[in-house]
Amino acid sequence: MLKRELIDTVQIPDGEELELFSHGRDFMIVLGHNELMSTRMRFSEEQLAELTFDRLKVETPRILIGGYGMGFTLRAALARMDKGEAVVAEIAEKIVDWARGPMAELTGDSLDDPRLNLNICDVAALIDDANDGTCEKFDAILLDVDNGPDGMVRFDNNRLYSRTGLGKARDALKPGGMLAIWSAAPDHGFKRRMMESRMHVEEVNVRSRPNNKGAHHVIWFGKARV
Repeated sequence: MLKRELIDTVQIPDGEELELFSHGRDFMIVLGHNELMSTRMRFSEEQLAELTFDRLKVETPRILIGGYGMGFTLRAALARMDKGEAVVAEIAEKIVDWARGPMAELTGDSLDDPRLNLNICDVAALIDDANDGTCEKFDAILLDVDNGPDGMVRFDNNRLYSRTGLGKARDALKPGGMLAIWSAAPDHGFKRRMMESRMHVEEVNVRSRPNNKGAHHVIWFGKARV
């Protein structure tokens, strides 16, 4: 029987320690006893991009993805973009080192794609930049920085899921833009906060694996009410 092997660890700035494990040809990023992501269960992270693009009718989209993780959402987004810009915010540079190192086969050439604008920073900072005019606003913002809408990995992430944070994300979108948030489980209180933040909200249930298999996950889509 194959055993999990610890490859490396990273201390998230002002947050928890994450561990990268291998299990045969698979990889997983773990927080304590919680498996945050795995190459065996990538489908819902890919659907975060796929379902967003299904709802986004823009020829040259500018999207913001927070964070990089194992790159499933980024690669799915790039596959749907003929032109445009994918801005990625990843809080820990070592996560990107893992992508270029032990997970290089999985990563492919996505980190060298000319449409990618990779930033080692808090995604909240880029949302603030869009709101104060430092950078252009986004057609879509895709968030998967925790296991759901709470600061599990990093306490400061809680501000993303507050009414104030949701309002900032809404205001960082171009007219008709879309906010998409991934979660490992439903959260009716969070859905209500999104609605109270002047957004039309759609909740979609997705599975962690294709063919309707694996754990049940949730993606919320928010669009500013006119």
